[in-house]
Amino acid sequence: MSGDALDVDPAELRRRIDSTKAHPARVYDVFLGGKDNYPVDRETAAAGLAANPRGYLDVRHNRDFMRRAVTRLAEEGVRQFLDVGTGLPTAENVHQIAQRVAPESRVVYVDNDPVVLAHARALLTSGPEGRTDYVDADLDEPGKILELAARTLDFGQPVALCLVAVLHFVEEERAYPIVRELVEALPAGSRVVLSHLTDELHPIPTRAVQRTYTERGFTFVFRSREEVGRFFDDTPGLALDTPPGVVPVHRWHPGPAPLPPAVEAEEFEALDDIEKIRYRDINDVTDEDINVYGATGTVLGR
Repeated sequence: MSGDALDVDPAELRRRIDSTKAHPARVYDVFLGGKDNYPVDRETAAAGLAANPRGYLDVRHNRDFMRRAVTRLAEEGVRQFLDVGTGLPTAENVHQIAQRVAPESRVVYVDNDPVVLAHARALLTSGPEGRTDYVDADLDEPGKILELAARTLDFGQPVALCLVAVLHFVEEERAYPIVRELVEALPAGSRVVLSHLTDELHPIPTRAVQRTYTERGFTFVFRSREEVGRFFDDTPGLALDTPPGVVPVHRWHPGPAPLPPAVEAEEFEALDDIEKIRYRDINDVTDEDINVYGATGTVLGR
């Protein structure tokens, strides 16, 4: 367990959290049916849903992509995971997925947000055979991430680097050297799991949602399929896994998503649109719904 991350004065954390402004991690939590959010986050999520009524499928299928990818890599023998840009703890975190396949798996979570930090202990409930840690660091500090992660992970053995729905928060060209620096530290046989928002597939609804979030202080960068592919092409020693390559997340080794919690029809109809999301079956997804690319890569011998 990381002392740097969790030996923090709770009062100081509360001062760092602004509950009067919507926050990306908390809005994401709303769409995942979580409870770690405030009215302003729910209002922002509702505005995004009004702009794109099926936009919740981007969030839910991004999460399901992570589930399938981590499961697949664990089944292929990966036993170490570095999850950068963790977000708020919710159902099916990386350590839960990986340790279901291999209980001895080690997972390091990385985030620098006080909202996430306040809930970090929920991420550190590893089974007795494995280990989890939390690093308080920014994606823009790859050297610090690697240094602190090495307390838990053995960088002489393969590591899966998870960059799930985080790189669209990094402005323009800076994102590419960050990925290169992180991957340079990984040995042969390591893997990269990456997902990223795009406006290339369905520009009208995605840009409408972007406007509602921009008005509330969020900024993020859309990237095309080619630009997402550059994270692999421009990183020496990293090869994009093909097939499937860079694809909409629901098309990456597709399989059925877990069913939502059961709810009585009368109870469901009494809920508002945001509350209904957690009970919706996302297996009705179509190509018209998804605006997130997903891909994995393999670190080759250098």
